[in-house]
Amino acid sequence: MPSLFPTKGVLGDHFSHQIPCAKSASNFSSPQKHSRFSAWSAVDDMKTKAGALSSEAQKEISKASSAAQAKNGQIELYSLKFYAACTFGGLIACGITHTAVTPLDLVKCRRQVDPKMYKGNFEAWGKIGRAEGVRGIFTGWAPTFFGYSAQGAFKYGGYDFFKKFYSDLAGEEAAYRYKTGLYLTASASAELIADVALCPFEAVKVRMQTTIPPFASGTFSGISIITGKEGTAGLYKGLYPLWGRQIPYTMMKFASFETIVEAIYGYMPKKKSEYGKGVQTGVSFVGGYAAGILCAIVSHPADVMVSKLNANRQPGEAFGSAMGRIYKDIGFAGLWNGLVIRIFMIGTLTSFQWGIYDSFKVFMGFPTTGGAAPPPKQTANL
Repeated sequence: MPSLFPTKGVLGDHFSHQIPCAKSASNFSSPQKHSRFSAWSAVDDMKTKAGALSSEAQKEISKASSAAQAKNGQIELYSLKFYAACTFGGLIACGITHTAVTPLDLVKCRRQVDPKMYKGNFEAWGKIGRAEGVRGIFTGWAPTFFGYSAQGAFKYGGYDFFKKFYSDLAGEEAAYRYKTGLYLTASASAELIADVALCPFEAVKVRMQTTIPPFASGTFSGISIITGKEGTAGLYKGLYPLWGRQIPYTMMKFASFETIVEAIYGYMPKKKSEYGKGVQTGVSFVGGYAAGILCAIVSHPADVMVSKLNANRQPGEAFGSAMGRIYKDIGFAGLWNGLVIRIFMIGTLTSFQWGIYDSFKVFMGFPTTGGAAPPPKQTANL
């Protein structure tokens, strides 16, 4: 009995010429036809190109690293050349990163001095941009670059020096047993010196960022204005609160970083020395961000006080009197103004600083910071 409905063949013969894709089922599985639909493979192409670029970049970096090591010779660990290289690595790590976050620092300082000035970061950048342009958003970048480059040089280079110095004084086993105390002492010693180099530039930076319009057009004109009115002491009137902010900050930064990195390697299946350069610098980056969060919280009240003192301390006013007056004005809660933005800023800064610093050490053929194994005798006891 004939069907009342058309068969599949009849439908195909009748409608196939009206459906562009009807006869191309085999075309979709044909590799030769994929060129008509290049968007389909765009992601794969990007992945392939990115992988190729990454591979080429790693090759070029390895070549440059080998060339640098060949030119300078094999630098002995803990030699003068080693500490000079660490000093330069610290200069790069801190100078670049602090300058990059100048817009965040600008808003933080202004909100610390006047909490009612802006309601939030985006509102602040919008107002500054409309009034002063993009250049205004980077107010204070030059003293930031000079100051934190100098500070980073003494901080990181000094830390490696003092860590070795105190370790030799204590002896190998005692240094490992009391390693946290060693990290704290070495970092405090390095920061004590580093802040003397930072302080003049920090004074100029804070004043540029907290006066509208900025009191000076540049770093050295700012130094000239301050010394002309207040003498050299004007550049260092924030040194004590700077020590109060930076020394605890750096002690937390280095001791927590070393501890976190050691813990990360403790959870990983292999020893630190068995991992490649990429893994080691990645661990440094992660450990740096975690350490940065702790640093920001510990040092924030002193950071607020530094901003207030540089902006509001009267000529000839005693340090203790100035702090007492400022605290009376802002109270305990005022010491925590801008904490959230500083946590974000310091976490980012610290992670990139450790990433850059340890990448530079790898580039020079040195081991990365942290995660060292215990001495042989201690290992046997474990």
